[in-house]
Amino acid sequence: MNPPAFERLSTQDSTFLVFENAHAHMHVGGTAILEAGPLRRSQGGTDIARIRAYIASRLHWLPRYRQRLAFVPIENHPVWVDDDHFNLNYHVRHACLPHPGDDEQLKQLIGRIMSQQLDRGKPLWEAWIIEGLADDRVALVTKAHHCMVDGIAGVDLLSVLLSPTPEATIETPPPWTPRPLPSRLDLLRDALTRRVSGPVELARSLTRVLDEPDEVRDQLMQRARATLRMIGAGLRRPAATPINQPIGPHRRFDWLRLDLDDVKRVKNQLGGTVNDVVLATVSGGVRRFLMHRGVSVKGLDYRVVLPVSMRAPQEHGTSGNRVSAWITSLPVHERDPRRRLDAVRQTTIQLKQAKFELGADTLTEVGELAGSGMMTLGVRLAARLHPYNLIVTNVPGPQLPLYLLGAQMLEGYPQVPLFEYQGLGVALFSYVGKLCWGFNADWDLLPDLPDLVGAVAAAFRELYGAATRSPATVQQRASVRRTGVVRRGSSMAARRDRDPSVDRRG
Repeated sequence: MNPPAFERLSTQDSTFLVFENAHAHMHVGGTAILEAGPLRRSQGGTDIARIRAYIASRLHWLPRYRQRLAFVPIENHPVWVDDDHFNLNYHVRHACLPHPGDDEQLKQLIGRIMSQQLDRGKPLWEAWIIEGLADDRVALVTKAHHCMVDGIAGVDLLSVLLSPTPEATIETPPPWTPRPLPSRLDLLRDALTRRVSGPVELARSLTRVLDEPDEVRDQLMQRARATLRMIGAGLRRPAATPINQPIGPHRRFDWLRLDLDDVKRVKNQLGGTVNDVVLATVSGGVRRFLMHRGVSVKGLDYRVVLPVSMRAPQEHGTSGNRVSAWITSLPVHERDPRRRLDAVRQTTIQLKQAKFELGADTLTEVGELAGSGMMTLGVRLAARLHPYNLIVTNVPGPQLPLYLLGAQMLEGYPQVPLFEYQGLGVALFSYVGKLCWGFNADWDLLPDLPDLVGAVAAAFRELYGAATRSPATVQQRASVRRTGVVRRGSSMAARRDRDPSVDRRG
């Protein structure tokens, strides 16, 4: 008989369980829009049984997707154990929009799906196949708990399900038998062993430092400076805005699609990186939206968290989180788009030079040594301080088409979770010449989410116009395409129909 098996969650993975409550759901998600034809049964309708069989054939590459949480007695630290009642039909779900369903109906359904917290008694993921979309399309909506995946890992997991070639064969999966569950005594024994061995490992690390002082001294000083900056940034309170209030459990979802070549043209003409252009666009969009809400942006310290992957190349394909973060202010007070981009570019250069991401990474390592109790206390303090207004994450994707059982993926929109007092999260995914934006928002704080998306689109057109120096060229070439986000009764949406610049007061 095989011995009991379990894997302990890292401190960083565990923090997302602590952050989660009835209103702040800690699952990441994404929506892939696919061709419907290759997924259709001969008699009509999407072949959900075939899709489930295909996912089952790939699950051996995703062992975490057949595991659930258990907790160490007394210490209460989470571990992964095999789910001996795993049922794929529970996780792979099927829904249908009233045909022909439009993008607005799809976004509403995505919002409802993302409003439901994952059941911690089961593996922490779901996949929804949604048919009935107009233009012969289907949607694949996925959600997985943040304690399982970060942004980069999420792309690796997506690559397991999607193929670079339109092959439609389903391989026979290897047999899977759940490993025996650990007893309470097994978990306690492992925890005690870790407590005893922790100081020994720390002593070994200090010995290595003393043996190579010249080599590690600069690294330690760099980490110390970055950690102090991170702590200082975390103690500063961000600007109070109407969308940085206590959040509820319900979500709205919207998206925006830009031409990646247009984004690169702005970068090439005005300097910086694609990510700098993204942040300058977000700054301009937030500026327009807050001014429309009647918020003064003069001197506004609007702060953003920018996740930074710490995953080494050899770690790609592994589950869990290997991510740090930058915390910085966006120049929402700046009305000139060129100066906004310059300000963002200077800020990101300084963050890179200072290796600011080492601060959060070091605090995570300290958390591993301090234990679950101190980690939980630190997470709760961070949630109470909420030292930022917004999360913006940009995940690079493939520039060649991907397929699910022969059905080409047309576009994909990621979704980042909302933390307390954070009514909006912005995630981006580049794919086959497109830059796809996903906007996750609190239902009550952002009933006018389409207006915010429109303001971001207008901010990019403004930035593109500054790069091309020709308003006529902007109208002809700026390929901002949005679908199903204009609503009746929205003053900004009505102006958008008449004037593509949306609002020139900013």
